[in-house]
Amino acid sequence: MKMGRLIIGIVAVAVVAGAVFHHYRAPIADRLYAKQVKERMGRDHLAGLKDGLHAAFCGTGSPLPDPTRAPACTLVIAGTHLFVVDSGAGSTANILMMGLPAGRIEAAFLTHYHSDHIGGLGDLAMQRWVGTGNTAPLPVYGPEGVEGVVEGFNKAYALDDIYRPAHHGEDIVPPSGAGMVARSFTLQGTAPAIVYDAGGLTVHAVLVDHDPIKPAVAYRFDYGGRSLVISGDLDAKNSAGFKAVAAGADLLIVEALQPKLVAHLTEGAEAAGNTRLAKITRDILDYHTTPEEAADAATVAGARALVLSHVVPALPSKILYPAFVGEAGAHFGGTIRVAEDGMAVSLPAGSTEVTFKDWF
Repeated sequence: MKMGRLIIGIVAVAVVAGAVFHHYRAPIADRLYAKQVKERMGRDHLAGLKDGLHAAFCGTGSPLPDPTRAPACTLVIAGTHLFVVDSGAGSTANILMMGLPAGRIEAAFLTHYHSDHIGGLGDLAMQRWVGTGNTAPLPVYGPEGVEGVVEGFNKAYALDDIYRPAHHGEDIVPPSGAGMVARSFTLQGTAPAIVYDAGGLTVHAVLVDHDPIKPAVAYRFDYGGRSLVISGDLDAKNSAGFKAVAAGADLLIVEALQPKLVAHLTEGAEAAGNTRLAKITRDILDYHTTPEEAADAATVAGARALVLSHVVPALPSKILYPAFVGEAGAHFGGTIRVAEDGMAVSLPAGSTEVTFKDWF
């Protein structure tokens, strides 16, 4: 009898609580949203950073659909200076969700001109412009061909560049800060060359093998006695220049494709009668780097850590990471991580420390 009354009482309380929540659900949702906005607006991952080099992953995917990864984008922080390497579609939103100020980005560096590496440039330039009212366009560094890429995006956004100052006022959105300006450089052979040198940061670029895509480059960032290298897309085993630019680096960020997993895509495409996709998944095997080859490059370089990015194929679950990494651990004795959007890695100046965090 007592148990029955207890159950009836619990049910009654639940019904009343449900009715109260239903009646007040709108103001409750409003308060929750306001709290979340306040927390996100107040985030500043730069405030607590030690002086040094840091990489924040704003895009770790590829052209293959992946709901957890935007295409290629890495944000590099050198002291108080911010830079972006490549800008895949949707990657700028990740920069903002990580609590990083897009308005403070000083320049973008492009490794090559595949769509998944440039598709987000327009959004990046717009957010940088509007974010802090920049009065000068975004400098975009890249090998020959960057002028055409920048010109195309500037034309595509020409009307938007008129709308925003007209709506918000030129004091908030100065017209002079719209768009991008190309900073082209030319490389020859396999020797790295300095393409940027300011504020204690030196950036080297070197040609890499991503045939038939030419030119394609990798970048090395040196600051505060620390160094990191971003490969772009390449066949590492046939890129002598990459070995040169990676030598002695603390951190290598290398694109990676796992052939064993891609083979399943090919088999699935063939079984579905999609011969076009099956050919593409075969074609991509010859101009990318496997996790094992990336690990070999890290060993030759003497790196402390290796991050595998531009992940191919898409990995819908971390359960698949061991299959993706494969035998890389037998090729490199340092830290190996599979990149994820929102991940950050820090190299404090004057130390040998390498630390990983999640900024989402």
